[in-house]
Amino acid sequence: MNSELIALAEKRGELKATMAMQRDLVAQNIWPVETLLDTADRAVEGVEWLKGHPRVVVAAALVLFIVKPRRTLRVVQPLWRYGRRGFIYWQAFQRLRKKLRGVL
Repeated sequence: MNSELIALAEKRGELKATMAMQRDLVAQNIWPVETLLDTADRAVEGVEWLKGHPRVVVAAALVLFIVKPRRTLRVVQPLWRYGRRGFIYWQAFQRLRKKLRGVL
């Protein structure tokens, strides 16, 4: 019985040492993922801030339009066109979903 306990204690010690080594290895090699996740978190925080401060977005757009109107129009016109098209598709989808809700 004692030899079994000693063997188990030795095995446990080996496993603990292996786990500690693996934790250290993961900690050393996690920095690329950690950097990427930090960047994503900052981007999400920026979007949330912009959602809470729409006047800043409008002011920045006006400044761009005043400073470089042609360049701004080249960017804004396709965005407006795709946004309008997307809105039309979204409305059509909503109507279709409402009609299918009664059928299905």
